[in-house]
Amino acid sequence: MIFSIRQAVSADTNQILNIIRAKAEFDGCADTLRTRESDIKEAFFSQAPKAHALVVVEADEIIGIATYYSIYSTFIAKPGIWLDDLFIYPQYRSKGIGEALLSALCNVAEEAGCSRIDWIVAQDNEQGKRFYENVGACISESVRHARLDEAAIKHLADKSRNKGTHSTSM
Repeated sequence: MIFSIRQAVSADTNQILNIIRAKAEFDGCADTLRTRESDIKEAFFSQAPKAHALVVVEADEIIGIATYYSIYSTFIAKPGIWLDDLFIYPQYRSKGIGEALLSALCNVAEEAGCSRIDWIVAQDNEQGKRFYENVGACISESVRHARLDEAAIKHLADKSRNKGTHSTSM
């Protein structure tokens, strides 16, 4: 099997959306997916992209993706990368593609002076956990993932405005 890994380009938008849908199905959360092609174009291919994507291409088809964005650690005073999605279509797994994709992301991290790459893995994703450990990742059992969704963000922001506190925009 011959494949290549490259940065995603705007012409990949439809295939990126398809692979995001496949990942949502795999994760059991397809009913929560709200992403449209216009969202992908804005996030990845605008003048000021919010995220980036590496794609795995075989015979002009995207068969895998790693989406990521920059983070910063105040503890080590260095940038890092947050790996948001790593997905290879099931029929292409166990062929070295995932490791090649993570290696390509490590090249991006090194070029950017990053000290680490972070991501989450589902508790029940045993295959994923084994894969990540095999490539050298440390999986912390002591850290829990926390999230404020849009409703919680709005509620807390409204609460601070009502108390007269304010913050500056990013």
